Amino acid sequence: MSEAAQVNPQGIGASVRRREDQRFITGEGQYTDDLNQPGQVYAAFCRSPYARARINGIETTEALSVEGVIAIYTGAELVADGLGDLPCGWLVKSKDGSDMNSAPHPPMAATLANYVGEPYAMVVAESVQAAQQGAEMVVADFEELNAVIDVSQASVSEPIYESVDRNVAYNWALGDEDATRMAFAKAAHVTTIDLTNNRLIPNALEPRACLGVFEAATGDYTLYTTSQNPHLERLILSAFVQVAPEHKLRIVAPDVGGGFGSKIFVYPEETTVIWAAGKLRRPIKWVAERSESFLADAHGRDHVTHAELALDEQGRFTALKVQTTANLGAYLSTFGSAVPTYLYGTLLAGQYKTPNIYVEVEGVYTNTSPVDAYRGAGRPEATYVIERIVERAARELGKDPADLRRMNMIQPEDFPYETPVALVYDTGNYEASLDKAVLAIDYDGFEGRRAKAAEQGKRRGIGFACYIEACGLAPSKLAIELGAGVGLYESGEIRINATGSASVFTGSHSHGQGHETTFAQVVSDKLGIPYDDIDVVHGDTGRMDFGLGTYGSRSLAVGGSALVMAAEKIIEKGKKIAAHMMKASIDQVEFNNGEFTLTDSNQSMSIQEIAFASYVPADYPEDLEPGLSEKAFYDPGNFTYPAGTHIAEVEIDIETGVVDLVDFVAVDDFGHIINPLIVHGQVHGGVAQGLLHAESRRSARFHCRHDRDAVYAQSARSKGMRRSWCHRFASRDNERDYPCAG
Repeated sequence: MSEAAQVNPQGIGASVRRREDQRFITGEGQYTDDLNQPGQVYAAFCRSPYARARINGIETTEALSVEGVIAIYTGAELVADGLGDLPCGWLVKSKDGSDMNSAPHPPMAATLANYVGEPYAMVVAESVQAAQQGAEMVVADFEELNAVIDVSQASVSEPIYESVDRNVAYNWALGDEDATRMAFAKAAHVTTIDLTNNRLIPNALEPRACLGVFEAATGDYTLYTTSQNPHLERLILSAFVQVAPEHKLRIVAPDVGGGFGSKIFVYPEETTVIWAAGKLRRPIKWVAERSESFLADAHGRDHVTHAELALDEQGRFTALKVQTTANLGAYLSTFGSAVPTYLYGTLLAGQYKTPNIYVEVEGVYTNTSPVDAYRGAGRPEATYVIERIVERAARELGKDPADLRRMNMIQPEDFPYETPVALVYDTGNYEASLDKAVLAIDYDGFEGRRAKAAEQGKRRGIGFACYIEACGLAPSKLAIELGAGVGLYESGEIRINATGSASVFTGSHSHGQGHETTFAQVVSDKLGIPYDDIDVVHGDTGRMDFGLGTYGSRSLAVGGSALVMAAEKIIEKGKKIAAHMMKASIDQVEFNNGEFTLTDSNQSMSIQEIAFASYVPADYPEDLEPGLSEKAFYDPGNFTYPAGTHIAEVEIDIETGVVDLVDFVAVDDFGHIINPLIVHGQVHGGVAQGLLHAESRRSARFHCRHDRDAVYAQSARSKGMRRSWCHRFASRDNERDYPCAG
């Protein structure tokens, strides 16, 4: 436990249970489907059964005759009403400097359907059942066309769009191609690998949903929706799609049951629902079916990659060359262009001192669901390429894979370290994490365990993943120069009420991460206000001026930092009030743990007393505004770079092909931990998702255990100490308690 947690048992560093969970596990959560409006009706979407087809006409007469059906809207009607396309929020340039080729992305298909599941009509009815029945009765005259579905063949297939040559959105590159070529010419050994990072479909606990409301008396629109970034959704729907003026459009994201990237984006469904609510003058609700989400939600990954690694006589990496074809789907989703470029290519140095790196990424259109950010968004794809080729190089050279990694790792004295692919790592000790993981899994005893498995007719293997993340997505100026459509700062506001409690407003948004807990811990720690007296508000554009939501592992690093800045402003104002009231100069006032005290004096005032004085300013500085509320915007100067080593030990039954994960170690260096309990949960979830990706074509058994009372060992860093976390996992067949290493 940190010193702060010792002073404040619910402050930074304390394992506070998530306050949100009480309402979630007792059925008191307020998800979008829990919200209802008087007179609301329900929507169902008609979706293309073809990967590519021309829409020659839509017949709705029979559907309109279904009892309860009150309206049907088609994609052509949205176009006729002047709605704009759904925009891509990151404009990537090709390596020749040309702009990327953006295909038109209508809110619903009007003349062409370009993937199975694309909506082309919406039926509105008095009940869900009537809407669904009506949707089944809509008859579309489809003319099926040749579809492009193979990512590796997309650039040599029939063009999907007349305006896009070879189905290529961009051919992006990063690094020094000439220097990399020269390094390969001098290499003592070259390892090559071809990889497919298969497509994934996000599957959150809560499917996407929305409720659109129009107030005829005021002309105001309100959209309740499962969004990770409601402010950005308001900006896109107003400025680009032009559903309504920004000041007349409010986006509310209530409790959201999971996102993992899939709820960042602006989708056709909520766009059509809020537009139709204005046309119909009645609230309209839509909730996706689970199977519908599989078709209509943005997918993830889907890369085909060829990589080459050059090494010298000692086995040191001298160059890496990567060529990736990234499937973007039928349309560029909100951030679909950035994921396989700036969020992927910039991480191809990994933890290693590879002096020359060159990467090319060809983003291609296919007649498949749009592909965008999914947990990690580009960073896991980069780690997969690096770690697979390093593992192969070790085998080809006859070197121990842990030793080959260790000898090539960036060392603590090398920081700050500028990679050949545009990033500057601030600090790290990657070898320490590797050593801890190797010790925890008993790597030295692996050969004995493998021999024993062979005696039982099984094959046992062990695999490493030494990863680095780039979190926070910053700074805004650089991101915008690289094509981002908005800045990547975050806002935070703290309002100290007259009685001393606090209301905290953040532009970040929680969809399961525990913001209401961790953000309250941060504010409690900084201001000394009891944790239970702090309320955290998020997900409502009507209550927070502006924010950029939650994605890219940015919530605490960026959103939390904005709140720290707001707290510092409150402390500074509080010092002025305290100095006036205690008849002292400002430089005599100190603040600690909720108390303003005078140096060399026993006089003090609590922050609650200062707050009351600010709202009842009887004895108050004349040049100071009343009230105790401050706002801050934080724009980081760099990413943050958590890193670690994960090791999996698996056993395969050669008779049945069943894969059993017998042991798993995760050592993660996350820097300054706000809440260890929440961090554990997020790591467990991440490991489970990664395992399911790896075993997406197999049935695997997985079980995890960890010692919650473990002491988390400190690892030395070039700029001080940061926590190194070790988590242990095991299969049902190897179930025993595992103490965390260290």
